Amino acid sequence: MKKAELIFVPQTSKGHLIPILEFAKRLVDHDDWISITVAFVKTSKLDRFEFIDVSQQEEHHSLVVDHHSQSIKDHVDALMETHMPLLKDFVTEISSSRSRSDLDTFTGLVFDLLFVPLVDIAHQFNIPSYIFLTANAGFLSLLFHLTTQHDDTWNSPDFKRSYPDELSSGFINPVPFNVLPSALFDKDNGYPWFMMTAQKFKAVKGIMVNTFEELEPYAISGFSDRGSPPVYPVGPVLDINCKPYTELDLAQCKKVMKWLDEQPRSSVIFLCFGSFGHFLAPQVKEIALGLEQSGYRFLWSLRVQSLSPRQPSRNDGSGCVHYIEDMLPEGFMERIQGKGIMIHGWAPQVKILAHEAIGGFVSHCGWNSILESLWFGVPVVTWPMYAEQQLNAFKMVKELGLAIELRLDYEELNVSNVVTANEIKKAVKQVMDDGSEVRKKAKEMAEIARKAIVNGGSSFLSIQRFIEDMIGEN
Repeated sequence: MKKAELIFVPQTSKGHLIPILEFAKRLVDHDDWISITVAFVKTSKLDRFEFIDVSQQEEHHSLVVDHHSQSIKDHVDALMETHMPLLKDFVTEISSSRSRSDLDTFTGLVFDLLFVPLVDIAHQFNIPSYIFLTANAGFLSLLFHLTTQHDDTWNSPDFKRSYPDELSSGFINPVPFNVLPSALFDKDNGYPWFMMTAQKFKAVKGIMVNTFEELEPYAISGFSDRGSPPVYPVGPVLDINCKPYTELDLAQCKKVMKWLDEQPRSSVIFLCFGSFGHFLAPQVKEIALGLEQSGYRFLWSLRVQSLSPRQPSRNDGSGCVHYIEDMLPEGFMERIQGKGIMIHGWAPQVKILAHEAIGGFVSHCGWNSILESLWFGVPVVTWPMYAEQQLNAFKMVKELGLAIELRLDYEELNVSNVVTANEIKKAVKQVMDDGSEVRKKAKEMAEIARKAIVNGGSSFLSIQRFIEDMIGEN
């Protein structure tokens, strides 16, 4: 049988790198003939993995988009200026060495979302290219849908309003324009990036998506009708053994888990908004009031954004940076003793969601977080912040019935768009209701998700199809 070597080119941001490496490990476990090279990554050695830092002679560049100050197009352009020549040299060397040493070894390139312009390099060297998408099938449907609407959209006098609530391919319900990624309405930067990305996606040999057929059957079934490349739902791809990063993280993790061990089953509402989810002081106060008024125990991971130059005075290891207390209602910390716990910075989200004390999850609706919540059967309250999170929230509430709607179109750090304490209280009460339909469906989906990845499951078979198609074409 022909050997297969795949070169993965991921972003180094945690939300992209971890699922891509987990998928690469799953491929290696699936077939002894597959080996993996990962470009741009430095990490510990893994069996049949080779890590090559192609930018080791260059200044390191962060691959995380600062969504408050830089357009996605500018960010990608900067990445390509730095990384395209480096990868081209790397692929030149790989191609020449592989052709001399082993003609039976097949080489393919697997790109992350922001690196899709590098597909052109693969074409230059006649190397098959693939994409691993850390978003869901609904987002992929949106990309392909854009290409069919381009002429009408681009020539519209009111660019933003050219997206009425419409039936988009891949969605059962009409999709409101206010849940689409805000960058899509930036005619000079964001929209051209989306169009370029959609066109590059259509030029690859296949697309692996971190989802599973049973979760998004409607979206997945529609790809075969559009002349798109093969789409392989291979998820959920998760790192369920996520480790703390620092000694402080480890201490915080131990404190949190000890507190959860003392709580009754399904009694705690967990709030966490990802690595980049921040709040201004007025919103922090409303969240605190809403949690207190709900009457439920809570675990709140909080990051804040200050409008003043004042910085946190100190972190004494207790989990709270002291100036955050100034944003909370007077006496709040005293009143929640024994009923709630707050942590600042990194939270062991996977370990928390896995704990039997957790009964609900107020989330920013990043796709990794949604998959983690579904894996552990924890129902979600939607509080999206940026990027495609509003679209994820819409899918979870309106398409799948797997979440409680708090907001679908919230925009982070918008001072005029404060979610009130009363809204928060109502949503928490809904999701924590033992008899809720959402809770029942989340538990059912957890079982389905786990079956999808084992031998004979839908994602297991999808990975097998990918391997067979990949090797069969060469």
